[in-house]
Amino acid sequence: MGHAYNRRMPTASPSSPPDYAVLARDIKRWAIELGFAEAGISGTDLGEDEGHLERWLEHGHHGEMDYMARHGTRRSRPAELEPGTQRIISVRMDYIPPGTANAWGVLEDAEAGYVSRYALGRDYHKLMRNRLQKLAGRIHAVVGDFGYRAYVDSAPVLEKALARNAGLGWIGKHTVLINRRAGSYFFLGELYTDLPLPVDAPASAHCGSCSRCIEICPTQAILGPYRLDAKRCISYLTIELKGSIPEDLRVPIGNRIFGCDDCQLICPWNKFAQHTTEPDFAPRHSLDGARLVELFGWSEDEFLKRTEGMAIRRTGYEGWLRNIAVALGNAPPSVQARAALDARADHPSPIVREHVAWALARQQR
Repeated sequence: MGHAYNRRMPTASPSSPPDYAVLARDIKRWAIELGFAEAGISGTDLGEDEGHLERWLEHGHHGEMDYMARHGTRRSRPAELEPGTQRIISVRMDYIPPGTANAWGVLEDAEAGYVSRYALGRDYHKLMRNRLQKLAGRIHAVVGDFGYRAYVDSAPVLEKALARNAGLGWIGKHTVLINRRAGSYFFLGELYTDLPLPVDAPASAHCGSCSRCIEICPTQAILGPYRLDAKRCISYLTIELKGSIPEDLRVPIGNRIFGCDDCQLICPWNKFAQHTTEPDFAPRHSLDGARLVELFGWSEDEFLKRTEGMAIRRTGYEGWLRNIAVALGNAPPSVQARAALDARADHPSPIVREHVAWALARQQR
């Protein structure tokens, strides 16, 4: 979890209140000037989404992500999370850098490691929070002191539902937000505020009868439209899960070593995806298609040094080795793969040893 920046102060009482319609238009313009692709404004009513969340939790689809249940209704009731909240400014930022190795090509190369495209460069959390702070500063220059709090995946926030209500896109059948003009390869952030800004119209859905995302999921984690079982999702298995990956899900994981993009790659709307203009999101250490054997050879110090400031750090070194061991088990049998696995066969971590043993057995098939 990251940290939110906040500034809770009594709203100033200017001699003449601001024109909130003009301010809303200015906020959207400032957001783009600060590097966001788009901004929208919504209210705080998430009643229908709260019911969907409660049913998802009741079915246990959150797996080991206990924090999803721990926060109760603060996730779906913004004013409970941040008292005084009247409006939420949602922003999005594209993340696919130009020149990134073709995702399908990497997935088809069983000796390469596939890293979800959002995680190839700098971690977005701090970068986006800093920009949201600057956006709040511009608002402050117009209205004086006001209450706000900035979030980027850093608190119990239903960010996709808020972004949908702010007109930034609709939630697709794979539960990812889709924008008609930009696909789904973007990050989201929010500025909770006590300003009575005019709200935008929610985005309408445009998935139609398409079910490609459901059909392509390697582990059948998408149980049906808008129903994701995180326990089967490769992003959960390779990032959130800290223990052993269930054996029946290891082969379907293929060479995905951090996250998964299949449901987005197959989505027809991503033909409209926009390249990011943010240089910090460019791939580091050739991670858009690096060799599995090479990555498996990283020491813990190398892992920590090379993933500094990156989302990949979230899996931890033990998880990194576990994930690559699975990918090596799915790779074509080779002397190089077996040698790399043999070198980790006596690793101090029982999790790593278990997955290495499984991979070695697969390499001898």
